[in-house]
Amino acid sequence: MRSSLVFSVFLICAFSGSPARGQTEIEIVADSKTYGEFPIAYREIITKWLETRLLDAASAVIEWEEPKTGEVPGPKKGQRLVGYAVDFKVNSRNRFGTYTGKQKYRVLIRNGEILWGGRPPKP
Repeated sequence: MRSSLVFSVFLICAFSGSPARGQTEIEIVADSKTYGEFPIAYREIITKWLETRLLDAASAVIEWEEPKTGEVPGPKKGQRLVGYAVDFKVNSRNRFGTYTGKQKYRVLIRNGEILWGGRPPKP
């Protein structure tokens, strides 16, 4: 119990706006040459992408996950696309006006552009 409380306090300090006294700020940085720039505006990028794919994009309810480095198979055999993978779930209306239920999607973003998007592979 005590260790979970200490861990919780550590997480609050680590992810608060400023570091606690005596601590240095931890910054997670991936190699921008390999993965591109971190997609700060990933929600806006993905929302625009969904507008071209959903019948009723205005009705979409999205559950977001944070971007993480990732890769997917490229268009040519043996090729890999690398960037930031973002997993999310979408619930939107279909052509009958009813909600479809949460559908899982993943996109790969590199330098502000979606290189690949679709259903994530099954584990």
